[in-house]
Amino acid sequence: MSQPYQRQPLPLPGGHKKVLLHSCCAPCSGEVMEAMLASGIDYTIYFYNPNIHPLKEYELRKEENIRFAEKFGVPFVDADYDRDDWFKRARGMEWEPERGERCTMCFDMRFERTALYAHENGFPVITSSLGISRWKNMQQINDCGVRAAAH
Repeated sequence: MSQPYQRQPLPLPGGHKKVLLHSCCAPCSGEVMEAMLASGIDYTIYFYNPNIHPLKEYELRKEENIRFAEKFGVPFVDADYDRDDWFKRARGMEWEPERGERCTMCFDMRFERTALYAHENGFPVITSSLGISRWKNMQQINDCGVRAAAH
């Protein structure tokens, strides 16, 4: 009989135990969420993704996050879809490649909103599940997160 998988506890900076997790979609976020639960981290899922289109796909991703949150008793924040601002900021970047300027703009937009919510609601640490995707550039994501947290 095999033993259950044992995770190493996730360390948080400054010994904090409260985190605001920006989540893009439940499949990418699921492992991160489970690891945070196993580590005893008090976290809230923050769903702000105005870049996801069409609306049907956005709603599907949001509902999967809500389902996970309800299943595990994790608080969930449904931030504004803010589609008009997304299109305004993305204008002229329609043909940018993955990992290009449009991705930087998109990460900045989402992380700025995440950091503001964290500041206003007493979360000392923010993180995101975006880095789990093989299609994303981890350094680009980290740089955007550092910029957002500095404001």
